[in-house]
Amino acid sequence: MTNLDSISLVQKKKRPVKVLQFGTGNFLRGFADWMIEILNEKTDFDGSIHIIQSHGKSIPEGFGKQNFNYHVLIRGFQNGKIIDEQKLITSINGVSNPNLDYGFYLDLAKKTDLEFIISNTTEAGIVFDEKDTDPNKVTASFPGKLAALLFERFTFLEGNETKGLTILPCELIENNGDQLKECVMRYAAKWNFPQEFLAWLDKTCTFCNTLVDRIVPGFPKENFEEFEKKTGFRDHLAVVAEPYHFWAIEGPEALKAIFQTEKTGLNVHIVKDLQPYRLRKVRILNGAHTAMVPVAYLKGIRTVREVMEDPEISTYISDTIYKEIIPTLDLPKEELEQFAAEVLDRFRNPFIRHELISISLNSISKFRVRVLPTILEYHSQTRQFPENLIRSFADLIRFYKGEINGESIPLKDEPEVLAFFEKVWKKEDPEEIVEAVLANGDLWGMDLTQVQGLKARIKYSLILHFTQ
Repeated sequence: MTNLDSISLVQKKKRPVKVLQFGTGNFLRGFADWMIEILNEKTDFDGSIHIIQSHGKSIPEGFGKQNFNYHVLIRGFQNGKIIDEQKLITSINGVSNPNLDYGFYLDLAKKTDLEFIISNTTEAGIVFDEKDTDPNKVTASFPGKLAALLFERFTFLEGNETKGLTILPCELIENNGDQLKECVMRYAAKWNFPQEFLAWLDKTCTFCNTLVDRIVPGFPKENFEEFEKKTGFRDHLAVVAEPYHFWAIEGPEALKAIFQTEKTGLNVHIVKDLQPYRLRKVRILNGAHTAMVPVAYLKGIRTVREVMEDPEISTYISDTIYKEIIPTLDLPKEELEQFAAEVLDRFRNPFIRHELISISLNSISKFRVRVLPTILEYHSQTRQFPENLIRSFADLIRFYKGEINGESIPLKDEPEVLAFFEKVWKKEDPEEIVEAVLANGDLWGMDLTQVQGLKARIKYSLILHFTQ
C-alpha cells in the first residue's frame, strides 16, 4: 500500500471487548496492546481493547482519525543481531473519557464478554482520595473510577459469579494489585456499597500483582519519514519499543487458560510468587545500571551505549553481573545467566540514547536498594568484598563531590543528601570522608562502619582511582 493517509482504512476484525485499559500512554500501547494483538493472531483469544483516558477532559484526536490503528516499531539488539521491525496494531476498538460521558463509561461494565482490566496510571495513580465522596460523579482517582465500574457490573449482572474480572495493574509499585484492591475496597466502604458487593468483589475479581519491563521511548520523531517508507502509512500514533519485554503476573493457574500467552512465545509468566523475579530485576538490571553510572561517568562516558562500546567498562559491567551479583541470588543459575545476557543486549541497544546523568537521579537511595544488599550478601557468603561493586561505591562517593577535573557534575538528589556531601567534601582526608559517609545511617539504613573491613576497602579504592 502506498497511500500514506490510509491507515484508518485498514480492515480490522470485529471482536468483542474483552479488555478495558486505563491509560492511553506509550507504554501500554507498546507493551500490553502489542501483546493482545499477538494473542489475537496466535490464539483463540479473539478480543478487542477499549481504552479509557483516565484524566483530563478530552480524547487525543489522533486515535479516531486513524480508526485506532497504529504501529509498534521494535528496534534494538537481541541475541547478537540488530532488530528493526514493525507490527500493525488493530485490536483497539475505541477510546473514551469518563469526564465527557460518565454514563457511557459505566455502561462499559455491562459488556458480558469483558474479562480484563489493565492499567498504567503512573505510580501516583493507585491512591485513595478522601475527596471522592460520590460514586455517581466522576472521581479524581483511578481506584475510585474502578470501584464505581465494578459496582455497576455487579449490579447490572445481579452478582453473577462467573462474570468477575481479572485486574492487571502495570503501575511500577510493589504489590500493585494488592494496593489497588485495598483502595477499591476502601471506596466501597466509604460509599456504603452493600456487603454482597464486597463478597462478590473478593470472590470473583482477581487483583494480580504484576511486574512489567520494557523500554518504550515513544513516537519516532527523528525517523518519521524512514518509518513511513517502511510501513507505507502516515502514522501519528506509532511508538518505538525495544525487543525485550517481560511481564510476570502473580495469579492463579486458571488464568493461563484465558490469558494464553504460553502459546505465543511472549515473555509472560503467570506465577505464584513475584518476589524472585522482582529481586532478579532489582539486583541485576537495576543494580548494574546504578553501579555503572559513577564508574563510567567519572571516566568521561555519558551514555549506556558508550559504556558497552568501551572495552574496559563493558567488561567491568559484565564481570560485575556474572561474578558478583549472580552468585548472591538464590535462583537457578541458568535462568539468571539468561536474564543477564538479555540485560547486556538491552544496554547495547543502538537505537536508544540513555544518558548516565538521567540514570543518576537519586543515586544514593538507588544504591542502597539495588547494590548495597549485594555487597553485604557477597561478604556474608565469602567473607570477602566484591571488588567491582566496592569500586562503584567508592566512585559514587567521588561522584557526589559534584565535579571532576574542573567540570561540574549536575547532581540530582534530595536537598539534604546534596547538602551532606557538600559538607563532607570539605574534608581533605579520604579516611574522614569515607568514615562520615558510611556512618550516615540516614543514607544507608545502617551504620556501615560496623561492617568489618568495609571502610578500609572503600578508602583504598577511592584513593586508587581518584587522588585529585
